Amino acid sequence: IPATCDPNTRAMYTYWLVKCGERRMPSRKDIEPTEMLPQLLPGICIVDVVVDARRYVYRLVGTAVTEVRGQDPTGKSVVEASFGSSAESLLKSYDQVVATRAPLIDLRHYTNATGRYVTEETVFLPLSDHGEKVDKILVFSQSRDLWLGAKRKA
Repeated sequence: IPATCDPNTRAMYTYWLVKCGERRMPSRKDIEPTEMLPQLLPGICIVDVVVDARRYVYRLVGTAVTEVRGQDPTGKSVVEASFGSSAESLLKSYDQVVATRAPLIDLRHYTNATGRYVTEETVFLPLSDHGEKVDKILVFSQSRDLWLGAKRKA
């Protein structure tokens, strides 16, 4: 995780690493929301890896993710409920995590609809109930409004 990432993004990655222990990746049952920093919970999703045409399905979605989207994607596939970047780009990220069984961080910078410059960090963290095959992905997203942040510091 780059040092320039938001402290919350680094905290989520560190939490996942601790849960790995000696394993390549933790299982879903190792992930305990009550152990996470409270500020992380609104930005998390747990996505099921499924063996049908849907490929990835939202199982759990944090309140901040739902708020940004304007709807709750729980139970929908990533393609059905894609938001922001293209569904194909998002699927590539999920596919990479499944194929490599390793975390992936996606950093995006864009100007939102109100003209503010935003940086968004999303970390994809593989989970496996049996230790080999990725069957769920813990996703954490953190957005920062850089213009507003600069204004607050002034």
